[in-house]
Amino acid sequence: MVYAVEDKKKKKPLSLASTWREARRLMWTHRKKLAFGLVLMIVNRLSGFVLPGSSKWLIDEVIGNNRMELLLPLALAVGVATVVQAITSFSLSQVISVTAQRAIMDMRKRVQYHVIRLPIRFFDDTKSGVLISRIMSDAEGIRNLIGTGIVLLVGGVFTAVLAFGVLIYLNWQITVVTLLILAAFGGVMAYAFRKLRPIFRERQKINADVTGRLGETLGGIRIVKAYGAEEREQRDFGDGVERLFKNIASSITGVSATTAFATFIIGVIGVVMILMGGRAITSGAMTLGDFVMYIFFVGVLAAPIVQMANIGTQITEAFAGLDRIRELLQMDTEDEEDQNRSALKNIEGDIVFENVHFAYEEDVPVLKNVSLTAKAGTTTALVGSSGSGKSTLVSLVMAFNRPDAGRILVDGNDLAGVRLKDFRSNLGVVLQENFLFDGTVEDNIRFARPDATREEVERVSRIANAHGFIEGFPDGYDSIVGERGIKLSGGQRQRIAIARAILADPRLLILDEATSSLDSESEALIQEGFRNLRQGRTTFVIAHRLSTIRSADQILVLEDGQIVECGTHEELMALNGRYRELHDQQYQYEQNLFINPGEDFTPAPEPVPKAERRQSTRINWRT
Repeated sequence: MVYAVEDKKKKKPLSLASTWREARRLMWTHRKKLAFGLVLMIVNRLSGFVLPGSSKWLIDEVIGNNRMELLLPLALAVGVATVVQAITSFSLSQVISVTAQRAIMDMRKRVQYHVIRLPIRFFDDTKSGVLISRIMSDAEGIRNLIGTGIVLLVGGVFTAVLAFGVLIYLNWQITVVTLLILAAFGGVMAYAFRKLRPIFRERQKINADVTGRLGETLGGIRIVKAYGAEEREQRDFGDGVERLFKNIASSITGVSATTAFATFIIGVIGVVMILMGGRAITSGAMTLGDFVMYIFFVGVLAAPIVQMANIGTQITEAFAGLDRIRELLQMDTEDEEDQNRSALKNIEGDIVFENVHFAYEEDVPVLKNVSLTAKAGTTTALVGSSGSGKSTLVSLVMAFNRPDAGRILVDGNDLAGVRLKDFRSNLGVVLQENFLFDGTVEDNIRFARPDATREEVERVSRIANAHGFIEGFPDGYDSIVGERGIKLSGGQRQRIAIARAILADPRLLILDEATSSLDSESEALIQEGFRNLRQGRTTFVIAHRLSTIRSADQILVLEDGQIVECGTHEELMALNGRYRELHDQQYQYEQNLFINPGEDFTPAPEPVPKAERRQSTRINWRT
């Protein structure tokens, strides 16, 4: 795809520095709560030093020197410190956990805001399930940056430094040896985190792929069942979750190895302490109280070391999630592209194509040298065989795609130079595949105009011939249509989409096979409504039934991405060319299908080469 190639060239390489900048931005945004959390953490850790610190006084003074008057003050100090530690632990959890959830909420909102403003070409190449995973799951990781993770990491460092200072004071020789052991531990941890980070990043990618595929399977469950593809879908899903399992197993191995190594380091420190501490006591360099206190503070030092190993893994996972989020956030949105474009307020609706070329993939053109003029208030119909470029031409009119060469003018303004938001505010669309949201009928019709009254909704529903069947529902306009409108028939969904477009009151109207799901009776009933709707509006129609476009001001016949004929219905019939061929074939098809239902009707073969099309008696004309 042309745009995909260009995007890859423009894409900025991801780096730890850029991800760290994003992490700093998050922490700065929530700096007040984090600062308060750090204060609580410091108080919590300081109060935790009282119990191990009291051991020396208990052994050397209370027991050794029989100073019983110190026993009650020591007990009170330990009791008060314990209460302070419990209160600050609870407060810290409340403050930091809520702040983390708020940060996750803000990140999800930010990513969703950015994603829905990306160009259509991005969504053509990306599964919706993958995007859902990025918005919802990847944001979860920042809990370890804004929440307990970063605070506990800082707290662990703070506790370890203080404990290390106490250990230096008690016996610097043992502590120097301990420091060397801890330095080796730090180097191993840094190596482990560097290896674990890509594993966590790959896990999130696999999870997004599996989630996306599962969403497609469940969304298309009727097709899956209709073709008996349950086992194939189960096999594909099983392969995905097996990949996920292998990745998780690898990460578990890595995390377990780091934790085990931390435990080993603690054991080594214990051995050093026993050997060197025992000699220090026998030589008189340390009292028994000093040694017991040293043992306590080794525990105080060891606990945050193990904790930091686990937290470091969590923060590594959080950075992997931020990497993926930044991949989205660094993409230019349509709003960003609009910043240097001119405002476009009210438009008349003149649309002009000047030598327009377009291709989804390089060297595979879909539109070639297309030029056309659609005057304001006129109706332009597009017909042609499958793959001739009709839907692509309409997507260019809606600015879902941009021409590779040539230009499109709106009231004399180059569409590439006007703001998309302004331009699309004048659009109304009824696409070939209509999408309804899981809500009420009324909400779906009012989608383009949420402030519309019930009377306006009913008026446009009558024009679209939808009012009758809507009133027949138990809850009328308050009936729930289900996900993607699954509770409605295809024709009902289409008529609601038509009503939605009518209510939008657009200057430009796009009808992409807007009546393809309607029966002949319903189609006839809404044709008058369409004629009224098209008055004063520039309309582009992709027609499935040629009988519905007889009143079009001009009909464009596309073949192989080029306009081969142009004129009114009567002019094109008189020309006796490609349009006449399509018209006669469709008429014959309808006669065979409806008048002689028992007659064997041979389906249309694959399209023949262009040079032979004039001699073809049957073609696949459907878009």
